[in-house]
Amino acid sequence: MDGAGLIKGFKRYLTLERSLSSNSVEAYIADVNKLYQFLGQEGSDKSIQKLTIEDLRSFLSWLNEFNISSSSQARIVSGIKSFYMYLMLEEMIVSDPSELLDTPKIGRKLPVTLSIDEIDSIESVIDLSKPDGTRNLAIIEVLYSCGLRVSELLELKLTNLYVDEGFVKVIGKGDKERLVPIGKSALKYVSIYVNEIRVHLNIKPKNEDFVFLNKRGTKLSRIMIFNIVKALVEKAGINKVVSPHTFRHSFATHLVEGGADLRAVQEMLGHESITTTEIYTHLDRQYIRATIKDFHPRQIQERNG
Repeated sequence: MDGAGLIKGFKRYLTLERSLSSNSVEAYIADVNKLYQFLGQEGSDKSIQKLTIEDLRSFLSWLNEFNISSSSQARIVSGIKSFYMYLMLEEMIVSDPSELLDTPKIGRKLPVTLSIDEIDSIESVIDLSKPDGTRNLAIIEVLYSCGLRVSELLELKLTNLYVDEGFVKVIGKGDKERLVPIGKSALKYVSIYVNEIRVHLNIKPKNEDFVFLNKRGTKLSRIMIFNIVKALVEKAGINKVVSPHTFRHSFATHLVEGGADLRAVQEMLGHESITTTEIYTHLDRQYIRATIKDFHPRQIQERNG
């Protein structure tokens, strides 16, 4: 089958079998077309089905010549790997040359965090005269106090609140359980919500144990949590891109800034690898640099000089 036929089949596979959006499909096709462009410019008479890992590495070196960013190269590699997976599924090749192709390393972007004052500002704009205001304050407090993922917040159950011990049991990724301390402030607002607001809801069957519910008495959705946070951030006048996950980043960052042991932070966040948690040490170093810049006498003299 010629190149045009292969691309046509790949496009059909992406659309029908993987149900990708038209934009995603076009991006994958563009990635494969770059590989064909490389073969054309190199004057190679090899078919794309006969390429080796060395050929694909030469392709990556060719991309480097155009100063294509690591993130763009990583996306292209992902497209090429998907293309060869398709060829394997269709039994057009017997081995996948892209299997050992390394994805270019992408510099990890430091996450956005909120200061304690900014979190206080967000909480201050919540209208506690409304039932959902009390719930929303409890949500923000739990996100920040416990560093939960959105999915973990949504799945939080009354039976997993250990109020006397000051812990909550969290069901994380891969259904792994962990115990996370919960602060007095978060417990206070959760208790107010549960005992004064939630008790008046007409709770639907199978939703009785979830802590946070909507006014119809069913579990909240991810999009609702995102919308709640977005509206509060806008109302507070904070000019940052803030999501529910930002409170998790802030939780971890403030712990590290306060001198918390990195292994303890890893355990509370439910990270499989300490490497994931180490991002917050980078944030901590930024905080230290900013503190020196703002408060060290020599730095102040230079600014005023």
